Amino acid sequence: MKIAIPVAQGRLSPHFGHCEEFVIFEADGQEVRGESRHQPPAHEPGVLPRWLHELGTEVIIAGGMGQRAQQLFAQNGITVVVGASAGTPEELACAYLNGTLQAGDNLCDH
Repeated sequence: MKIAIPVAQGRLSPHFGHCEEFVIFEADGQEVRGESRHQPPAHEPGVLPRWLHELGTEVIIAGGMGQRAQQLFAQNGITVVVGASAGTPEELACAYLNGTLQAGDNLCDH
């Protein structure tokens, strides 16, 4: 399983489409097996869902994401978890894998 987390200044980016990079964790069961960092392409509608799908992403953990973006990810077979609190990518990935990730309200209001 591959989990993508949008990052700004080393922590979860509060808005998915405005991150500095994506950290993608490769996991086997509840254990992280690898990590890679990727600079996102220019932020345009529909680009990030296709790009992350091509990277093999199955889950995205985000603070906030617009409804249209969530729909595009769903169409690409990617599960979206919104409302995650700011933390390091490592903390968030481990919490997700262990079933302890606290997700709340979508931090994006559009």
